[in-house]
Amino acid sequence: MKPVRVALFAPGINSKVMSKALAASVDAVILDLEDSVPIASKAEARKLVAGAIDGSLANPGPMNWVRVNGATTGTLADDLAAVVRPGLTAVMLPKAESVEDVQQTATLIERHEKAHGMHTGTVEIILQIESALGIYRAFDLIKASPRVAATCLGGARDGDLQTDLGCSWSIEGTELMYARSKLLLDTRAAGSHVLPLDGVFSDLNDEAGLIADTRLSARLGYVGRTTIHPKQTAPVRQAYAVPEAEAAYYRKVVSEFEAKEKQGVAAITVDGKLVDYAMFQRAKRVLALANLDQR
Repeated sequence: MKPVRVALFAPGINSKVMSKALAASVDAVILDLEDSVPIASKAEARKLVAGAIDGSLANPGPMNWVRVNGATTGTLADDLAAVVRPGLTAVMLPKAESVEDVQQTATLIERHEKAHGMHTGTVEIILQIESALGIYRAFDLIKASPRVAATCLGGARDGDLQTDLGCSWSIEGTELMYARSKLLLDTRAAGSHVLPLDGVFSDLNDEAGLIADTRLSARLGYVGRTTIHPKQTAPVRQAYAVPEAEAAYYRKVVSEFEAKEKQGVAAITVDGKLVDYAMFQRAKRVLALANLDQR
């Protein structure tokens, strides 16, 4: 999956909002069939989301993701039949808790890819982890299918994970720190190809809080997050961006290390700090993120 800083949710029952989202300066749009769609409107939303995906083929923009309904709802198969089609990049599976559910989702996606003449593996899976059991099983869930390309923490205030844990919520993030850190750890342990994405910050009127929470997210190792309004895009990008002073230092690390390596040296100091192959690899990883911010 391509790198992601901002993935914007759009309710699948609202064509106007979906169109605006697909024209926004974000990396991905999550066309939602789950929590933002009334139960009685699910069938209509499937048609609208399918139409939005079809329409995006003529005007490529952000990646198209669809959040389907969870495996236990009884509507997952109908969702996938409607939305797995050319133009879809990924399916977000909410409330992921079961290896079997991830594998079933992957099997159904493959069936619909073949029906539409798509290459097998075109549509990836993003696991939305929103429960204590999901956090506990995260590594196994990620490894359940090679289609899993990202995880997303359901850590919104008053959301499913907080409810399941029975904990409080604060801007300092103390209460959800273990869950947030464990999902990051399991995602990284599963392979460098899997993106760790943080979840939404639900208070649209608290930009300072959004920035503080996103900076904490970045310090932990998350590379991007989901959002619920276009006005959150710029603050999120700002908070995840690699500071120029940091990028300049790591450019210096790469330059000086590569020069010394050609001379047969693999341990140097840069600005008084030890640099060996471990620090060199870290420098390259940070610079890759800095390049993302310059797109």
